[in-house]
Amino acid sequence: MYVRDRRGSHVSRTGTATLPVTDPALLRELEAAGVAVGVRATDRLAAAHDGSHYLLTPQAVVTARDAADVAATMRAARRSGVPVTFRSGGTSLSGQAGTGGVLIDTRKNFRAVRVLAGGDVVRTGPGATVRAVNTRLVRHGRKLGPDPASEIACTIGGVVANNSSGMCCGTHSNTYRTLLSSVFVLPSGSVLDTSDRDADDRLRAAEPLIHEGLGRLRDRVRDNPESVVAIERLYAIKNTMGYGLNAFVDYDRPIDILERLLIGSEGTLAFVAEATFSTVALKAHVSTGLLIFPTLDAATAALPALVDCGFAAIELLDATSLRVAQRDQDATAELRALAVDGHAALLVEHQGESADELEQLVSRSTALLSALSLSVPAALSADPVTRAQLWHIRKGLFTAVAGARPSGTTALLEDIAVPVDRLLHTCTRLIELFELHGYEESVIFGHAKDGNIHFLLNERFDDPPSLLRYQAFTDDMVELVLSQGGTLKAEHGTGRIMAPFVRRQYGDELYDVMREVKALIDPEGLLNPGVLITDDPTAHVRDLKIVHTVEEEVDRCVECGYCEPVCPSKDITLTPRERIVLRREMARAQAAGDTSLAEQLRAEYDYDGVQTCAVDGMCQTACPVLINTGDLVRRLRTENQNAVAEAGWKLAATQWKTVSRVGGLALTVADAVPAALPSAATAVARAVIGDDVVPQYTGDLPAGGARRRVFAEPDAVAVYFASCTTTMFGPAEPGTRGVSESFLELCRRAGLPLATPDDLPSLCCGTPWKSKGLADGYRVMKDRVTASLRQATRDGALPVVCDASSCTEGLHLLVEAAGEAGIRVVDAVRFVDEVVLDRLPVGERVASLVLHPTCSSNRLGIDDSLTRVAGAAAHDVVVPEDWGCCAFAGDRGMLHPELTASATGREAAGVAAAGAAEHASLNRTCELGMARATGRPYRHVLEVLADTLVPSS
Repeated sequence: MYVRDRRGSHVSRTGTATLPVTDPALLRELEAAGVAVGVRATDRLAAAHDGSHYLLTPQAVVTARDAADVAATMRAARRSGVPVTFRSGGTSLSGQAGTGGVLIDTRKNFRAVRVLAGGDVVRTGPGATVRAVNTRLVRHGRKLGPDPASEIACTIGGVVANNSSGMCCGTHSNTYRTLLSSVFVLPSGSVLDTSDRDADDRLRAAEPLIHEGLGRLRDRVRDNPESVVAIERLYAIKNTMGYGLNAFVDYDRPIDILERLLIGSEGTLAFVAEATFSTVALKAHVSTGLLIFPTLDAATAALPALVDCGFAAIELLDATSLRVAQRDQDATAELRALAVDGHAALLVEHQGESADELEQLVSRSTALLSALSLSVPAALSADPVTRAQLWHIRKGLFTAVAGARPSGTTALLEDIAVPVDRLLHTCTRLIELFELHGYEESVIFGHAKDGNIHFLLNERFDDPPSLLRYQAFTDDMVELVLSQGGTLKAEHGTGRIMAPFVRRQYGDELYDVMREVKALIDPEGLLNPGVLITDDPTAHVRDLKIVHTVEEEVDRCVECGYCEPVCPSKDITLTPRERIVLRREMARAQAAGDTSLAEQLRAEYDYDGVQTCAVDGMCQTACPVLINTGDLVRRLRTENQNAVAEAGWKLAATQWKTVSRVGGLALTVADAVPAALPSAATAVARAVIGDDVVPQYTGDLPAGGARRRVFAEPDAVAVYFASCTTTMFGPAEPGTRGVSESFLELCRRAGLPLATPDDLPSLCCGTPWKSKGLADGYRVMKDRVTASLRQATRDGALPVVCDASSCTEGLHLLVEAAGEAGIRVVDAVRFVDEVVLDRLPVGERVASLVLHPTCSSNRLGIDDSLTRVAGAAAHDVVVPEDWGCCAFAGDRGMLHPELTASATGREAAGVAAAGAAEHASLNRTCELGMARATGRPYRHVLEVLADTLVPSS
């Protein structure tokens, strides 16, 4: 039996020694139901990994389009007796998002977000990230209540499934408290919408046993005083251990109880297809400080008074955390100078809706901060740079410890909560347990005002003595937390890691209620068995992930999934995390002697992992350990290059003036004939030579551009490096001047003379060679460019200004690789923002402009400059909420148009809704990609700005 992969080629379903065989009957029924199902080794093994230290390989991966697909999949799985697990974000830390059955991916088609009631309410699908939802709420001055640190990657599905909270929301604004209504699918296939007025009657009619059973369990809990007392005690603090039994105390109607039980149920009871939240005020006026105490005792003793002063965030860092943070290059001078010896710190932050409110909060706490016995004088700062430094200290702990872990080990980030008055003893004893069990440099940090702390340790699961050590530590930790009246899970969910200990935390009676809840709603145990509750006392040490050592560029990966939302190939092939875990799976298969699986993975990886990677580096901007997966892909491309291609591109580097000009002339010729002719010619060449070698011509490509001009104006203030893309691709519209002439006009009107390198037409930033892994050609161009720029800039006396953001980044990397630290490369947009704008006359701005930042502008840190320049050109500037890398990536969008189409789809919808007069970016090939996606001409923002100027006499 066969299925088609993403490009239409056929792939065998046969199993291998280390890859379980998919149930044939299940597969037939899934296909008959018309759901999108993946059973390739690549599909299944990529989905097997998440941020936890567990590894279960699914039989099939279903990409559900809607709730009907989910219901159809659950029916098929039930008939085959195969369990089902839902996957939203990839950040799961406790093992609740893995399965040996069917994995239903709900990230790709459940991202709709609707803002209602002026921002007071938001309705969203489970695939939308917290950051994406908050981006839509910010204009209304609102945000979601849950504020997890993983907001960039964690999705609403995970937020509901884990009852997420975070740094500031405590228990008052967590998911349980802010969910207004939901649409969910029960294991039977029943779909219920709790916003319906007759929702309880619908539940009674559709699921009479569930309706009656929930009422019976409600009465059982309420009629037992000991149960009520235990629930009130355990849910007075953050608690995501087991099912949310507080629902039986807080709500009367079975439909309301059921909806609240689903919160924190980790996909073991139902699939939540839509969630509606009440939002909270966005307190944009903030002031932050790091309070360093001589001892942990002194830090915890100050907590009640700090809470009374209204601090929204109070984050604890123990002595080991401070020592680790001192190694961070962004650490403050005061922290670096501290001789840490038993110290502890509290990162505190005031948040106000207005400047006046913030001022009142700061004033109220001034006396207290002055009275505290601190090792370093207290200081609160509203400066964004200082605040960013302080929060980086806190959030960078994970980076510092996990990134420096020994190769082959797993980073475990765990969380617990205790009453605040037990926090000191708990932390002190936890540190003793680290020492007792030999866990060096394990750190404790977290949300001190909630008694909720996280701790991080590294362990090796392929070593039996290490595994025994981990079991012993876990037993001691469980005993410690429960002895302090705490909960073994506060934020991250029970998962597999704490499922064997739920009974110990709740006692036999309440645990039995939980078992009845599961049996009542999911009587066949279809959904996520082994998660949240289990009869296996050793479940937490089964199915552990062995981390195989791979390439040094990516070996530090902790598989958290933070990189996934920003990756342009996420919806068509693989994410950066998946590219990395598949390299580990290849190593695992090779180590197991399964050469068949290793070869299959390598064959599928060529397209999924290498050809469709944009190597844009956006993954690094989101990665907590700063991995750029593009570095790995570039090296793999180098290894895969043949001698003919290497020699040809090396020759091109020596003749770039001619090559770039010929490329432009070819487009001019193609533009002059019917588009079908060059399109057919390139299609034939692609079929013969390869679609990763020959670009596809399409009618939306412009004619070629003009040869780059060489000039030298007296007293030049900068060296202008026009991108060779201006030679290859002409302006967006015939008769317009393009970016080069526009930039020169802006500088002329500002009275700023420029010069170019003498051999500019022969120069390139080197990106075409570097991105393709063509080392010899890159070396030739690097040597030529650096020699030319040394002469043109007078050994760095003048800055180099480039008019395409990707080329600016490429030039920066090129001179850095050449060791030319004295040569400064600046993007033309930043140069105009910092040097030119103030010298220009006031122009006639256009009404509105949609702006597409690029991956390179983001990595260069010039998006603020881009926005300011756009604001000088247009009255209204709109950046689509779903903007991201367009994946055109030089010629990648012509080699694989499907990649760019996938990457730009959601942004294109936002562009259409904006209905702006102008559309702009700051990179020629990105402008081509966005023009193709939207059907609207995109120009460089400097072209739009130059057009606003009144013509000079």
